[in-house]
Amino acid sequence: MASTKERIANDAVQAMRDKDIVRKDTLRMLRAAIQRREVDERTELDEVQVLAVIEKQVKQARDSISQFLKGGRQDLADREKSELDVLIEYLPEQMSVEEINQHIKSVIEQTGASSMKDMGKVMGRLKPLLQGKADMAAVSKSIKDQLLE
Repeated sequence: MASTKERIANDAVQAMRDKDIVRKDTLRMLRAAIQRREVDERTELDEVQVLAVIEKQVKQARDSISQFLKGGRQDLADREKSELDVLIEYLPEQMSVEEINQHIKSVIEQTGASSMKDMGKVMGRLKPLLQGKADMAAVSKSIKDQLLE
C-alpha cells in the first residue's frame, strides 16, 4: 500500500488531469507544507509526521472557516470548506468520542494521574495512540474534563 505522501502526490497529478482546481490547489499546498517541514528538519517525514502536518492543515482550515464566517465572508468559508474536505480524506478514520474516552480513562489509570498537573503525562501517552485519528484539541478538553471530575 502506498504511503500517504505518495497518495497525495499521485492524487495531485490526477487532479491536474481532471482539471479539479480546488483539489489540485489543496494538494499542492499540502505537499508544500510537507516539503517545508522536511527541509526545516533535514529529514524524510515518516507516516506519523505526515499525518501531523495534515492535521495541522485541517486545524488551520477549521480556524479559517470560523474567522471567515465571523467576518461575513461565506464565499471564502465555502472555499475553505472544500479544501478541508480534501484534506480530511488523507486522515485515518476518526475515532468515536466513546473510543477516545476509553483511551483517556485507561491512560489516566495507568499513569495514576489525578490532577491537572498530570495533564502532560497523560497527553504524552495518548498522542502516539490518537495522532491522526482524533482531534487533539478535543482530546485535550476531554482529558481536562476527566481530571477535574
